[in-house]
Amino acid sequence: MTAEETEPGNLAGVRHIILVLSGKGGVGKSTISTELALALRHAGKKVGILDVDLCGPSIPRMLRAQGRAVHQCDSGWVPVFVDQEQSISLMSVGFLLEKPDEAVVWRGPKKNALIKQFVSDVAWGQLDYLVVDTPPGTSDEHMATVDALRPYSPLGALVVTTPQAVSVGDVRRELTFCRKTGLRVIGLVENMSGFVCPHCAECTNVFSRGGGEELARHAGVPFLGSVPLDPELTRSLEEGRDFIREFPKSPAFPALSSIAQKILNETPAQLP
Repeated sequence: MTAEETEPGNLAGVRHIILVLSGKGGVGKSTISTELALALRHAGKKVGILDVDLCGPSIPRMLRAQGRAVHQCDSGWVPVFVDQEQSISLMSVGFLLEKPDEAVVWRGPKKNALIKQFVSDVAWGQLDYLVVDTPPGTSDEHMATVDALRPYSPLGALVVTTPQAVSVGDVRRELTFCRKTGLRVIGLVENMSGFVCPHCAECTNVFSRGGGEELARHAGVPFLGSVPLDPELTRSLEEGRDFIREFPKSPAFPALSSIAQKILNETPAQLP
């Protein structure tokens, strides 16, 4: 590898990089990415989100940033700041589409080239965490993402599943992908883990129960927690609201806060 390829460049100011993976679509990977970023922000951290789910860029809407423009500076693309304090910045292919409903119909090489450009050409500045939201599965796009980030020593991968067996089976393959590519698994999160009735607080296991925790135990990776189905979480994402700030009494809040705290515990504060 050449000196140019190992030059930190625009990632020089990023302390920790976390990839969010899932073996199956629809498990709430982008939800976990968004809420993790918000929780880290509320812990006083400066956070960036890199949305490399090229065919389904949903995070701009979840953070009420759709339709915003990406500008150029001497160092490359300037990410979109989603709050007035500029503590969360976001880069997504959704900002580059002429129409929000436009499909990204690209072959692998073009997708891979954009992912590499996202890694090298976005001027993040100083960040405590960069959360990378990936597409579902284990495709060329994942290989391109891991290869492009490898020189910057990512902290590892956060793997998201739902309780049912079909999702757990796909996530088992995702863990194999991490092992084969040398990507450390920070831990596994089970999303949509039961529905807590807002009236009586009884938890109903809509899909199944405990599949994620059992998989983590068998695979020998940390289990970070279970996030229940929560109408307030769904509404906050659809309206682009800050769930962590606005719904502290919601059933999903303690689970998401605990997951973020475990991530923070993985990365103790550096002495000045």
